[in-house]
Amino acid sequence: MEKRLSLPLQCPDEKVHRLTQYPHGTLMQHQEKPAHQLAQKINQIIADNSAPAGMLQEIAQVLGSAFQVDCCCLVTVMGEVSSEAISANWVTQECLDLSHSGKMFSMEQVDLPVVQCASEPLTIEDISTIRNSLVIGCQDLPLPIKAVLAIPCRFGGENNGVIHLIQSQPYDWSDSEKNLLKAVEPSCAIAFSQVVQAQTIASQQQDLQSCDQHQSLIKQLTILSRSNLELNQMLQVAIASTAEALRADRGLLILLRYNDPLFKVRQKKQIPTARATIVGEWCRETETSVTARENTADNSFLLSECGLCQRAFTDPGKPVTLNGSTDQQDNLTVARVFALAELPAVLLMPLETQGRVLGFVVIQQAVARNWQSSDLNMVEMVCAQLSNAIIQTQTLRQVQTLVDERTAQLQRSLDVQAKLYERTRQYVEQLRELNHLKDEFLSNMSDRLRYPLTNMRLALRNLRQPGITPDRHTRYMDILEQECTKEINLINDLLTLQRLETQPERPQLASIDLNAKIQDIAESFEKILAAKGLNISLDLPEEACVLETEVESFDRILQELLANVGKYSEPNTIVQLQVTHQVNQQVDQVIIKVTNTGLGISEEEAKYIFDKFRRGRGRWTPGTGLGLALVKSLVQHLNGAIAVESIPIEDSDLSNICFTLTLPQFSDESNPYSESD
Repeated sequence: MEKRLSLPLQCPDEKVHRLTQYPHGTLMQHQEKPAHQLAQKINQIIADNSAPAGMLQEIAQVLGSAFQVDCCCLVTVMGEVSSEAISANWVTQECLDLSHSGKMFSMEQVDLPVVQCASEPLTIEDISTIRNSLVIGCQDLPLPIKAVLAIPCRFGGENNGVIHLIQSQPYDWSDSEKNLLKAVEPSCAIAFSQVVQAQTIASQQQDLQSCDQHQSLIKQLTILSRSNLELNQMLQVAIASTAEALRADRGLLILLRYNDPLFKVRQKKQIPTARATIVGEWCRETETSVTARENTADNSFLLSECGLCQRAFTDPGKPVTLNGSTDQQDNLTVARVFALAELPAVLLMPLETQGRVLGFVVIQQAVARNWQSSDLNMVEMVCAQLSNAIIQTQTLRQVQTLVDERTAQLQRSLDVQAKLYERTRQYVEQLRELNHLKDEFLSNMSDRLRYPLTNMRLALRNLRQPGITPDRHTRYMDILEQECTKEINLINDLLTLQRLETQPERPQLASIDLNAKIQDIAESFEKILAAKGLNISLDLPEEACVLETEVESFDRILQELLANVGKYSEPNTIVQLQVTHQVNQQVDQVIIKVTNTGLGISEEEAKYIFDKFRRGRGRWTPGTGLGLALVKSLVQHLNGAIAVESIPIEDSDLSNICFTLTLPQFSDESNPYSESD
């Protein structure tokens, strides 16, 4: 029931005394608008408003201002379809101020002299309609009712609303007021008709929505029965959908587990030993549902402990209903999981198939509810669907067990075939990879061999020219010697790589003074680095460090790293060589870092920088292309590790490039190539 209070539409200089008795005929003397203008204004409100409640509120304000009353109340007459009346009130500001001042008003008994009707003759139905609508519309008004002028509005020959003009002081209604109210009655009847029609449409839409929910529930259950959901998930969705469709406060799905499987088939009135467990629950989020969940932490009970479930078990095919009255709960033992104190209205239906009771579907309500036949039919349909789903699931589990056994046998056979296939595939991939590596090796080798041979050939041709000077003769002989050395170094490096990769040998360990060794190697490269504008800085441990390693391999690793630094460092920069000694996880290690400044190494280049014949983009320089590849193989030969890191320098295109070499400090216990292996 909707009631609204609004302010009157008055001019600022208008002064009206509301709480005094008006002289007879005063209203019509001061009335500025004739009846047809007032009716036209009401018709305009009807045409401009789409919200029924708002339309009645505006009409009540217009009528109250036009008749200069303390209150105007419009109430719709309840029809057969609509079960709830709609009212709209307008009250003057003076009455509102009195109500806020703390003065209490009580609605006195309204007798016949107080209530007058603007239309005559009156029937008993009209009097009853006016009295009922006055009680509905004015029960919460903040003013006493001393005089009422009412008129029932008729549309299509039937009452559809009542207009009440109310004064808070005794007042005699004039004929002109009654005639004016009669004149606007047809327009108000149209407004009441639209409101009642909108209410009827809303009620019908609600019924359609309920029907759609039921149809949606049936469709959802059908889809669930064909889905691949687990049984417990399907039961949870089903009970939630059922409770929501019935607009209940709680839904439970309970399954029985029998101690004796023979009792799954009901025998007369005998109650078996079985445990009932809640496998699905849905609750509307209310204070009552929260309290119910707190009081029912245990989700299982014995069938013998619940008289409600026993009644459904012993009376096949019939539901058990409680409408919420305390009389039905007398002498009835109910399990705590039902929380009957918070949810007294219960609808319990057994899940049954071919004489077997599988469990129960429970729908509960926090307020009293008379369960309709449509509710029972809906729950019965749900129980039939769920019973079939449970039986199908149990049957499928048995079949699935047999299928799993046969599938396991077949899978073992397929696994053997798959392993054979995988080995064949890996073998083919290895052949392809070897073929690719062979092609790449031949291509790279041809390039590395062709360039020195070409220089040697040109030098030989020039030497054969007649009249060659001694200086040019010496120059060409130097070229021949240099290129010959390159070829020999290339072949030696290839042979060393092949030996390390195919025939790993035990390193020939020897003790070396690490600081002295580093200084000797650095001094041998000082002139080469200085020719390119590079300085070398050493950071060595203060205490002497003795390293157990293979001397030849160690020397070659540092020589190649320093040679690489000399090729790719930016001129006029410093090459840093740092040596540290540490014990990491009980492993004695020596860490050597060689850092230079040059063009940065991308993540993609870092992946193949230690591969044979590979250089980064824009980094081609004369050489064999095997230096870093040989370094990696030698480091692995010494059971060590090497990594590269490129750190960009701010506000520069250059980076600090650091090669980190980690070598173990071999001993008799840690040497992987000891005699005990």
